[in-house]
Parts: sequence; C-alpha cells; structure tokens
Amino acid sequence: MKSLDAIATLSALASEARLAVYRMLVKRGPDGYTPSELAKRLDLPAPTLSFHLRGLTQAGLVVSRRESRNLFYSPNFGRMSDLVGFLTENCCSLAEASCDTDCQPMAAPVQKRKRA
Repeated sequence: MKSLDAIATLSALASEARLAVYRMLVKRGPDGYTPSELAKRLDLPAPTLSFHLRGLTQAGLVVSRRESRNLFYSPNFGRMSDLVGFLTENCCSLAEASCDTDCQPMAAPVQKRKRA
C-alpha cells in the first residue's frame, strides 16, 4: 500500500458514522448486510447510510454483491489488513533496543462458523 492509499483509507474511517458502519460490517463478516438491515441496526436514514457506504466502497474498505434482488455490503478484510500492515511495516526499525512482540503485526485468528 502506498501513502496516498493509506491516507484515503484512513480518511474514509474518519467519521463516527462511517466507523460505526464499518465496525457493524466487520461484526457480520463476509455475509454482510443489506442497506435496509444496516440502516435499522445503526438507526441511520437511508440517504445518510448510502452516502457513507459509497465513501467506504470508494476507499476499498467495503465491497458489495448482488444476490437476486438484494444488495449486500461486507467488509474488505484484505484492504484493512493492507492498511494495518502499512502502518506497522517498519515497526521498531530505528529502535536502538530490540522491541517486544507488541511491535509485530498480528493477524486476527480466523473463526470458522458453522452454517445450518
């Protein structure tokens, strides 16, 4: 990831509403939510939610997919991983003493869900 990409990605999250939308999508995972489900859960008017989803999509943080007549939005975990990696890639590289393991980016454990 380049600096300008990181700035655009961070800028997209620099809003309380957008951050709430993204965090709700992260909780749901790849299944995602329809806009109407998100609007209800976050108590946001549809036009406001649409504006924030467009910003998150343009930043590459959210992807959409169509299933029949429904549109689902879900987080782009790869983009967020790229951002975290960019922010931590040079962790402790100029430190005079060795850093502890907190400096190493750690991947979140993958949790598999059973589908009914």
